[in-house]
Amino acid sequence: MCACGGCPRYGGLDHTHAVPGARPDRRDGAVAPGKGRTHVAVSAAGAGSRFGFTTGQVIQEFGYDDDVDPRVREEIEEATGNELVDEDYGDVCDGTLIWWREDDAEQEDLTDLLVDAQANLEDGGGLIWVLTPKPGRPGHVRPSDIEEAARTAGMHATSAAAVADAWSGIRIASRSRVR
Repeated sequence: MCACGGCPRYGGLDHTHAVPGARPDRRDGAVAPGKGRTHVAVSAAGAGSRFGFTTGQVIQEFGYDDDVDPRVREEIEEATGNELVDEDYGDVCDGTLIWWREDDAEQEDLTDLLVDAQANLEDGGGLIWVLTPKPGRPGHVRPSDIEEAARTAGMHATSAAAVADAWSGIRIASRSRVR
C-alpha cells in the first residue's frame, strides 16, 4: 500500500491519483497541476536514493539511539545493499548518517563530529546527512546551528528534507576548492 493509504495495487511505487474526470495531459503522462494529486510513495530504494546513497556503498552511522527511525535505516540499508556501520568502523566509507539531538551537544561538539565524519569518507568526499528531530519535538536542533557547525568545519549545508515523521535532515558537503 502506498503512503496515501488508498492504493494497494501500486505496492509502494511512485504514482499519481487523478481527480475524477482528470486526464493526463502532459507528454510524460503526468496529470497537470491542479487536475490531480501526486503522491510519491517512498519505496526503500527511493528513500536511499533521495539521500544520494547507491548500491554497494558503505554508510557510517553516528548517534544511534532508541529514538531513531528504523524505517530510515532499513531504507538506506536496502538501497545500498549493506548494513549501516557504527561509529567505531575502522575503514573508509562512502557516506555518513548522523542522528543529532539538542542534548547531544552536551556530550560532543557537532563541528568535531562533522570533521571526524569527513575524515572517514573516501578521499574526503561523500555525503553527510545530519538528522534532527522536527520542530516542536523533544531534541529539536535549529537548522542554523547545524549550518554554523558545518561552516566552522569547512563544509556547507546544501539541502534539507523531511526524512521521516519525526526527523528532518540537512545534507552537508565539503566546500569545493578552487585550484
